[in-house]
Amino acid sequence: MKTVGVIPARFGSTRFPGKPLHKIYNQTLIEWVIDSAKKSKLLDEVIVATDHKDIFEKAKSKNVMAVMTDSALPTGSDRVWQAVQNINCELVVNIQGDEPLLDPQQIDRVVELLNESPQCEMSTLVSSLKSKDDFNSINIVKVILNKNNEAIYFSRFGIPLSRGNFDLESANSNESDVPFRHIGMYGYRKFFLEKFCNTPPCWLEQMESLEQLRALWLGAKIKVGIGNYESIGVDTLEDAIKVERWLVERKKSNPS
Repeated sequence: MKTVGVIPARFGSTRFPGKPLHKIYNQTLIEWVIDSAKKSKLLDEVIVATDHKDIFEKAKSKNVMAVMTDSALPTGSDRVWQAVQNINCELVVNIQGDEPLLDPQQIDRVVELLNESPQCEMSTLVSSLKSKDDFNSINIVKVILNKNNEAIYFSRFGIPLSRGNFDLESANSNESDVPFRHIGMYGYRKFFLEKFCNTPPCWLEQMESLEQLRALWLGAKIKVGIGNYESIGVDTLEDAIKVERWLVERKKSNPS
């Protein structure tokens, strides 16, 4: 099955305009993400889907395909679909364009999950919650799973709701029953990505501001990979500065 990885890269970020072209250490954010995606062992092709000519040119300079997409598209998934709709492929991975430290093994795991689970239309990743603050933070998306490691629900709130206090240590002793932290990477079967993008946002998605809830509302099965995954996104200039400091320190400790 041909598998394509798409990096949606919109220029006009609300919190950080021009983010994909911001230089972090020795290259732009989008170049860091492309480098990680190219290290995937299971992608047959990497595509950058953008609405800006300079991002388009950066992608071409890294020897990957670039596609110009409509700047008015409402979501990254819509940008991904516009990029692949005329490409002959079976699986599509939506690779977040704001994670310069992305581990390519995460991309491969998303693909493996779809290959291992033909009954599922989508795949994604989760990691353990690290603190009660994580559980209560609306900036960290929580996921609960069924016995087959398929998503039941995603929420910005602590789920499942409890009459008592959430005991993270006790919950982690029985990992199959705990809420997890969602890692925002998705694998799609192409036919379902088309269906998803041709369906208007549902009320659950609008209430939680989480587009993956549209997939569950449509009845899709989302296979979930559990692992010690990290997700370090760049949403603000301050985030970019932190990542650059980390890269500088890594270079000092490993100059080769």
